[in-house]
Amino acid sequence: MEGIQVIGFDADDTLWVNETYFLETEQKLRLLLAPYVDGETVSAELFRTESRNMPLYGYGVKAYILSVLETAICITGGKVPANVLEQILALGKEQLTKPVELLDGVEETLNALVGRYRLIVVTKGDLLDQEQKLRRSGIEHLFHHVEIMSDKTDREYRLLLKHLDIRPEEFLMIGNSVRSDILPPLELGSYAVHIPYHTTWEHEKVDEPVVNPRFFTVDSLWDIISLLP
Repeated sequence: MEGIQVIGFDADDTLWVNETYFLETEQKLRLLLAPYVDGETVSAELFRTESRNMPLYGYGVKAYILSVLETAICITGGKVPANVLEQILALGKEQLTKPVELLDGVEETLNALVGRYRLIVVTKGDLLDQEQKLRRSGIEHLFHHVEIMSDKTDREYRLLLKHLDIRPEEFLMIGNSVRSDILPPLELGSYAVHIPYHTTWEHEKVDEPVVNPRFFTVDSLWDIISLLP
């Protein structure tokens, strides 16, 4: 990795806990809709609804809750009681105000790298939500730049590199999602490090293994220290 100037960090489930909260909300939704259908049906219908709505709503808690509301209406044939809809909205507000729980080794790793490289956050989702989480995290001051994308595709990464005025081979991206954090940077000629999280959203999973000389997998964020010059 000689020549790396900028290191990009995914936020959700790389710097702090995220998917766990979505799973908790989904379990509560399954209980709310238990009088109508079984939990597996709720989860399957919710994922189909989310996937269908992504081009319109994007990502994040607000987009998720809109899909949850639509799922509840669909599953009940439009008969879902207003008090259930109110409880779903409350679940969304509860998730938006969850405390930011940094993952192990995040502060130590960032402090070891700051000053040696330009550190940036590269995340996707709702702008306000991600900005607020970063402010509450206590680590905002360690980053040179924050990029909140509507999606993580080759195009968005290419625009990011242009904005940073660096070549692809001078950029390293670190994250837990192979689809969003690994494949697009590799496609552009950058480096990528995958840090698997114990749970991954189904939409972010890929079937084929990644084979690329610029790709690495580590067990924890601190492990990247040994990969860098």
